[in-house]
Amino acid sequence: MNRKTILTCAITGAGDTASKNPNVPVTPKQIADDCIAAAKAGASVAHIHVRDPETGGISHSTEHFREVMDRVRSADTDIVMNITAGGGGDWIPDANDPTRGGPGTDIQTPAERHAPIQELLPELCTLDCGSLNFGDMVYINTADWLREHARLVQAAGVKPELECFDLGHVWFARQLQQEGLLDDDLLFQLCLGIPWGAEADTETMLTMKNKLPTNSNWAAFGIGRMQIPMVAQAVLLGGHARVGLEDNLYLSKGVMATNAQLVEKSSGIIENLGSSVMTPAETRAFLKLRDPSTGKTAGDVAALETAGGVA
Repeated sequence: MNRKTILTCAITGAGDTASKNPNVPVTPKQIADDCIAAAKAGASVAHIHVRDPETGGISHSTEHFREVMDRVRSADTDIVMNITAGGGGDWIPDANDPTRGGPGTDIQTPAERHAPIQELLPELCTLDCGSLNFGDMVYINTADWLREHARLVQAAGVKPELECFDLGHVWFARQLQQEGLLDDDLLFQLCLGIPWGAEADTETMLTMKNKLPTNSNWAAFGIGRMQIPMVAQAVLLGGHARVGLEDNLYLSKGVMATNAQLVEKSSGIIENLGSSVMTPAETRAFLKLRDPSTGKTAGDVAALETAGGVA
C-alpha cells in the first residue's frame, strides 16, 4: 500500500449525465468552480472534459478548455490539471448504411484531439490505449492513430495518463513504450466497469496491475456503485484512485453527489486505510510534472541545483 495516494476527481464527462444529476457541471465556469471545490475538498488532480454550454452535450472547443484552465489557474486553490485527449472516438453505425456513422457518431483525428493539449499545456492529459465496445457504441482508437497521438503528446512535453479499459490496452501501452513513443515513469489509469471492457472487481484490477511495466505508477477507478469500492481496492493494491461525477452520480443509494462530496468521502477512506492524499505540489514532484507557475519540472529543478544553477 502507498503511504501517499494521488486522488483524481473526474469533474464532468461527455455522456448524458447532466439530465440525471443537477450537480453535474456544464458551463466552463461551473466546471472550473467544481475543480476548485474538489481541490478544497482534498483532490490532488482534476480531470476535465468540456461541454457545450447551451446543450450540455459534447464539446471539443479549445476555448472552452482555455476558460476552465484560466479560471482554475487564477484561483487561490492549487490543483493539478488533466485534460482529456480522448474525445472524438465515438462510432455508431448508421442503421441504413453501416459503412457510415449514424446519429451520435463523433470522430476526430489525432491532431484534432491533441489541439487543446498543444495550446494549453496542462500537466497531464489522457491517452487512450485501444478501441472498445463501449456500451452500445464502438470507441475507436486504431493502433496507428494512437502512435500518432503518442508522438504529439511526447513532443508537447505533457505527461500522458494511459487509460486502459481492457487488458489488451495494457499490452499496447507496453508496445508504445518499446517503440520509444512513451517516456519512462509511465502513469496508467485502469478504467473498470464500463460495458464491455474490464470488469470492476479485485481479480481484474490485480491482473491488469500485474501486466504493467516495471516501476509504473497506476491508478484505477470503477463506475457507478463500484466507484467507492474500487478506491479502497486500488489503495490496498498500491495504486492511486479516481472519483467524480464523470463516473458516478451518487454519494449513496438514492442520494445525488457533488464532486466535492465524492472527494471528501474517498479521502476519508484513504486515510482510514492508513494512507493519505497527496497535495497537488507533492503530486507534481512525485510524477515529475511541469509546474505551471515556472514551466519547469521537478527533474529540471534538481538538475539545476546539482549544477549550481538557480531554479
